[in-house]
Amino acid sequence: MSAAHLSSQKDKHSLHSKGHSCILFGQCSQSQSTASTPENLEMVRAYKHEHIYRHPWDRVTTASWRKFTDPDTPAVLSHVLDVHTLSRRLDAASGCLHTVRSITVRSPSLPFFLRRIIGGEAVVCHCIETSVVDPRARSMEIVAVNASLRGLIEVEERSSYQPHPENPDGWTLLRQDTSIRCKPFKALAAVAEKVEQRCVERFQHNSVKGREFVERICKYLEAESSAAAAGVTAS
Repeated sequence: MSAAHLSSQKDKHSLHSKGHSCILFGQCSQSQSTASTPENLEMVRAYKHEHIYRHPWDRVTTASWRKFTDPDTPAVLSHVLDVHTLSRRLDAASGCLHTVRSITVRSPSLPFFLRRIIGGEAVVCHCIETSVVDPRARSMEIVAVNASLRGLIEVEERSSYQPHPENPDGWTLLRQDTSIRCKPFKALAAVAEKVEQRCVERFQHNSVKGREFVERICKYLEAESSAAAAGVTAS
């Protein structure tokens, strides 16, 4: 699969949404670690996760691009409200495709006093995702961060898709590193921890849904490829 082919993929997906702003994006959560210090009361949780797709790299990365534009997306990934491509650039020298997208998702419920500060019950998060696809090296790197309410919480998710070392032509290894950093609430440290835990729970839930959906699209693509090959053979 070439980067030029990737650049032709449609990736605008819009759904009806309402609300204000907030705090969550991502799809990964395991190997937990936490840290905080008395000086700043800043709560931090970090997660690492690995997943093996038993499909080749080009199929998995194509499925990843189609994840937000598939007709089943609104039903399966209901937390995703809107996706827009902000910029896309193909580096002619390296063959790498550089893309920046905005992604709006629905956040978990927040404590009452935070809803009063933000305003309203329906809270959404605006995120920025940057990605680099190198088809020559068969590498796809994605970094997503929240752009909303960074004064309260910061979320960063790093994902990489590489050929699996044990079966580079048939399997793909997904590595994800996620950090959730809750900003100081000073005397309200317990509330900060509760907000952070709700974010973690939503991450875990969305992580499973996202991986399962990519697996489903890979199977669609595999079936399409098999049907096309059978047609060529028959002709």
